[in-house]
Amino acid sequence: QVHLVESGGGLVRAGESLRLSCAASGNILSINNIVWFRQAAGKQRELVAGLVSGGRTNYADSVKGRFTISRDNAKNTVYLQMNSLKPEDTAVYYCKADVLVVAGGTERWEFDLWGQGTQVTVSS
Repeated sequence: QVHLVESGGGLVRAGESLRLSCAASGNILSINNIVWFRQAAGKQRELVAGLVSGGRTNYADSVKGRFTISRDNAKNTVYLQMNSLKPEDTAVYYCKADVLVVAGGTERWEFDLWGQGTQVTVSS
C-alpha cells in the first residue's frame, strides 16, 4: 500500500524558515503532479505550490519568492522550503501527488494521493 507522509512542520517565529517533506512509502517508481496545499483554521484549502511533469512549477502569489517546491527522486520525497515565514502562513499543509507503484509485478498509477498533513504555526 502506498502512503504519502508529511513532516517538518512546527512552531516558528515570523521571518524564520521551515522545510516540509512529503515522503512516499511503498514500491514507488515515480511521483508526478505534486501539489502542496494548505488550510488555515476557518478557511478554505488553497494551493500553495505545484510541480508537474517536465519540471514546471507554480506558486500562489502569496508565497512567490519565499517558498520553493522541489523533489528528490532517489528518496521518493518532495519538499517545500518555506522562507521568510509570516503569521498568515499558519495552516495545516498537505501534499498531493500521483504515484507510480509496482504491485504483484504490475505497474499502476495511484492518482491524487494525499498525506495526513503537518501543522505550521508562525508567531508574530
